[in-house]
Amino acid sequence: MSDKIAISQLYQRIPPGIQHRPSLPDKSSSPRTVDSTAFEQMLRTNLLKFSNHAETRLAQRGIKMSADQLAKLEDAVQQAAAKGARESLILTADAAFIVNIKNRTVVTAIDHASLDQHVFTQIDSAVIVQS
Repeated sequence: MSDKIAISQLYQRIPPGIQHRPSLPDKSSSPRTVDSTAFEQMLRTNLLKFSNHAETRLAQRGIKMSADQLAKLEDAVQQAAAKGARESLILTADAAFIVNIKNRTVVTAIDHASLDQHVFTQIDSAVIVQS
C-alpha cells in the first residue's frame, strides 16, 4: 500500500465525460433565471402561518395585526428558532401568541384583557417583543 500515485494517473482514471475543473460562468451570457416554483416554495416555508383556531381567536378577541406587528412577530419566531425552541409564547404590546416554531404556525392568540389568570402549558420558551 505504499505505492505512490502521480496526479496524472488520477486524471487518467476519470471518465471522459467528467470535467477535471469546474468551468467558470460566462460573464457575457444572459443573467440566470430563478425557478419561480422553488422561490414560491421558499417563501411559503419562511412565512408565518395562522391556524384556523388562531384566526378565529383573532377575530373573536378583536386583535388586529398591522404589517409592522406581523414583522415583529416573525422576527420573534426567528429568534426562538435560533435558540432551538419548539413551542413558544410570544408576548407583544397588544397580545400573546403561542407559536409552533418548527411549522412557523401561530396556534392561538390572546388579547391582554384575557391574559389575567391565564396559565400557559406545553411551551418551552417565551419571547418578549418590545414595541
